[in-house]
Amino acid sequence: MHVVVTGAAGALGRTAVAVLAEAGHDVTGIDIAEGFDGLTGLGRALGGVDLGSPDQVRAALERATAAAGPLGALVNIAGGFVWETVADGDPASWQRMFDINVLATLNATRAALDHLAPTAASIVNVGAAAALKAGAGMGAYTAAKSGVMRLTEALADELKPRGIRVNAILPSIIDTLANRQDMPDADYSEWVTADELAEVITFLISEKASGVTGALIPVTGRV
Repeated sequence: MHVVVTGAAGALGRTAVAVLAEAGHDVTGIDIAEGFDGLTGLGRALGGVDLGSPDQVRAALERATAAAGPLGALVNIAGGFVWETVADGDPASWQRMFDINVLATLNATRAALDHLAPTAASIVNVGAAAALKAGAGMGAYTAAKSGVMRLTEALADELKPRGIRVNAILPSIIDTLANRQDMPDADYSEWVTADELAEVITFLISEKASGVTGALIPVTGRV
């Protein structure tokens, strides 16, 4: 199956590419970063793609499908995080979180719709477990991830007639180097790993998950 992964140069993206390739999929990675080829199992790397630009995303999907054929799945991993209180934070952060989480997912999905296989295709988005109940400092981030989750539900309903399934995973804190550096006193063993998330993504795009659409699936490790 041809699978496109956005945010392929990031910590979760890199792991997802490797796990999907190990499962036998032909993976195209898309990212705003340049020169991220060399990822394990990556069939082709399309760097320098601004997911905030519909035209750039559309061109990237056309290149990907011209090289590898119709899409069996789109995995929207690209996104971002900020911790700011409402009182002391920058209102611009709310727009930035919307742009890099919701708008990036929307643009990639809209660009992919003309290239998804006519039956049995799927889309997997990345929401956030924290968006189920936001805490202090999490307003901008969780508002954006809530948008991703509502987009997932709306798309799942819209695309049922086409046989396209749409689901989202909801991670807790992901065990990455950056998160360990930001939270050096935390118990990393409680966090969900990128491998665990990638395995759930791989399941959701498979025929084994053919009855699952519109689901928001918490994958939270031991948090």
